[in-house]
Amino acid sequence: MLVAAAVCPCPPLLVPEVAAGAGPELDAARNACLDALAVLAAAQPELLVVAGPTGPGEAGAYAAGSVGSFAGFGVGTTVRLGEPAADAGAPERPLPPSLAVAAWLLERVRWQGAPVEGLGVEETLPTEDCIAGGAGLSSRAERVAMLVMGDGSACRTVKAPGYLDERATGFDAAAARALGGADVAALGALDASLAYELKAAGRAPWQSASPTPVTPRPSPTCGTTADSSPKASAAR
Repeated sequence: MLVAAAVCPCPPLLVPEVAAGAGPELDAARNACLDALAVLAAAQPELLVVAGPTGPGEAGAYAAGSVGSFAGFGVGTTVRLGEPAADAGAPERPLPPSLAVAAWLLERVRWQGAPVEGLGVEETLPTEDCIAGGAGLSSRAERVAMLVMGDGSACRTVKAPGYLDERATGFDAAAARALGGADVAALGALDASLAYELKAAGRAPWQSASPTPVTPRPSPTCGTTADSSPKASAAR
């Protein structure tokens, strides 16, 4: 059963080496993410599933010990998603950026709370497929925790990656309410087509984590909207 879930943003800028001179500006977001991992550890899970958005060809399972890097962002920092099983072979493919950010966060807290598995969720995956794919996650162990990586829209200003789209504010507000209240129905109601148009990469992994209801609690996990300011919501 699902005993805890945390939602964190996944811009590579969370990694100080990638952010370079802007690193200190994101300290609040990093600290909120690390606090979220403390909430997950306190739930004493037997398995941690890390879900994050991916592009075409990157979706699917990533075994413990899978390796990622930030070479595509101009730095040589490498990360590993948890500890591989003793009899595991070499990972078949590198982590996508969202799961690499998650692996970096887990390394920062020296995660030892439970074995870790990764799940890449393609950004364009239809809502019903997201929910169906996530439905079995909570039955993987007696006590399952989820770390869900994903960002809100990228269309909030004229300087945003997706330029200004007036629909972005309403979408982000609805997503923030759903995540903050652990509202499974509201998460499932987020429009996949609109999310794609607004470059809201978090929509698919959020919906993949939504089949099992969880109860909100006041201590924060980290979520983000397009302005990248840290937001608080936690569920257990």
